[in-house]
Amino acid sequence: MALRLLCAFTTGTIMLTLNNIEVIYDNIILVLKGVYLHVPEGKIVALLGSNGAGKSTTLKAISCLLRSERGEVTRGSIEFQGERIDRMQPSNVVRLGIAQVFEGRRVFEHLNARENLVAGAHTVSNLHQVNDDIERVLTYFPRLRERIKVQSGYLSGGEQQMLVIGRGLMSHPKLLMLDEPSLGLAPMLVEEIFEILGRLRDEEGVTILLVEQNANLALAIADEGYVLENGKIVLQGSAAELQDNADIKEFYLGLSEGGARKSFREVKHYRRRKRWLS
Repeated sequence: MALRLLCAFTTGTIMLTLNNIEVIYDNIILVLKGVYLHVPEGKIVALLGSNGAGKSTTLKAISCLLRSERGEVTRGSIEFQGERIDRMQPSNVVRLGIAQVFEGRRVFEHLNARENLVAGAHTVSNLHQVNDDIERVLTYFPRLRERIKVQSGYLSGGEQQMLVIGRGLMSHPKLLMLDEPSLGLAPMLVEEIFEILGRLRDEEGVTILLVEQNANLALAIADEGYVLENGKIVLQGSAAELQDNADIKEFYLGLSEGGARKSFREVKHYRRRKRWLS
């Protein structure tokens, strides 16, 4: 029997709802199996899980990008502010106010940082508004100000990650979805970026769906969280509840119940015996 925190932790207006969706690739490969998820307005929701759990597929289902990879939502539905979106074109999903920052810092390498930001403002027609939005992004990411005219392919990994998040903000999204923003970055840079994400929620009310493997950092800024394993939601709760959960501590943080750090060999053994996969 799967282990879950069956508490009514979600509060406030629900912006995004995944209603037990199933995703199949090539009409045969079942990737997501009855995934449910709620993202309240003005909150950060963390979606945790190991490689191959289905986290990126979940984001692509929301953005309606599965068809380009021969994938399809075959059961369930996805609703954004009460409107069903899983059958829409990706461009229409963006116009509704959903922006996705992909894994891997996909900058336009031959454009400078400012030109990358302008490219993110494709839904904004007012030039003065675009300039104001660039200034807003630079306020949150001051490192980019001195690098604004540098070709983005020559930016550091951390600067590129800041740039793609800033580019996502240029379309004034109601929901910002981030796929593994900590991947391949130094710990100090990751902490800086996550602190900025918290500020975006607190100062501007940006709703964020954060896909991460770094459970410690993600839960430190998140309001609520879900754990995805083998295409299923196996655990859910408030961020505080998940941080205190023994399974999260042992597998995702590598800590035993006494607080001692476990060896990689012991963690691998635990993966084989995880109660929620039984």
